[in-house]
Amino acid sequence: MRVDINSDMGESFGAYTIGHDDGLMNAITSANVAAGFHAGDPSVLRATVRLAKARGVAVGAHPGFPDLVGFGRRELNVTPVEAEDMVLYQVAAVAGVAASEGVKLQHVKPHGALFNMAVKDVGLADAIARGVAAFDRSLILFGLPGSEILNAGRRAGLRVAAEVFADRAYEPDGTLASRRKPGSVIHDPDAVVARAVRMVKEKNVVAIDGSVVPLQADTICVHGDTRGSDELAARIRAGFEAAGVIVKAIGKE
Repeated sequence: MRVDINSDMGESFGAYTIGHDDGLMNAITSANVAAGFHAGDPSVLRATVRLAKARGVAVGAHPGFPDLVGFGRRELNVTPVEAEDMVLYQVAAVAGVAASEGVKLQHVKPHGALFNMAVKDVGLADAIARGVAAFDRSLILFGLPGSEILNAGRRAGLRVAAEVFADRAYEPDGTLASRRKPGSVIHDPDAVVARAVRMVKEKNVVAIDGSVVPLQADTICVHGDTRGSDELAARIRAGFEAAGVIVKAIGKE
């Protein structure tokens, strides 16, 4: 039994520092690197790729809506063509910088509202998958278990990976509870670790109403902008290893 631990990285920009990238790189196996639309800038992008390479962490692109003010967490009304093009643009940016550092891109994980909207929006999900496939069909597309993102990835001929979130509350239908709801983010480290191990070993999670939701967990996310995320990632990794779960990047055999 194995799992990948990923985190959203490179989200600082200009004079603003966001996240705990340096510490997180010691515990995660895959980094989702922002491309400047919802966060990040060219210098941060390159520095993040270099840091990942130095720590042996796989690099992926983290495309989002062009919404720095809302951190990419606000829903935007875009056409499928616009969505496809913005995903392609961002994937190409991260892949290009990674190539300059001798690193091949492993995966693509949509960010924030783009990710959540595409869980049920078939047209948007297909647009995201087309953008990824247009660049490189060998890339792995991350998405929520049972989501339209994963279905779209398969239709586009991509390898897909089901992503779970140990620090987020789930609705009974397997979607993430809105951040506007009380209790949508879980702050107790012990509870987060226990949920992470359960998701991988028992393939289910307890939803916000107490029901048990089955799910597949190929990769688990630790949000980089969460306070103490570096320490939390280390605890989650230790929890997996103690439970006999192998922690390895999703693209490694």
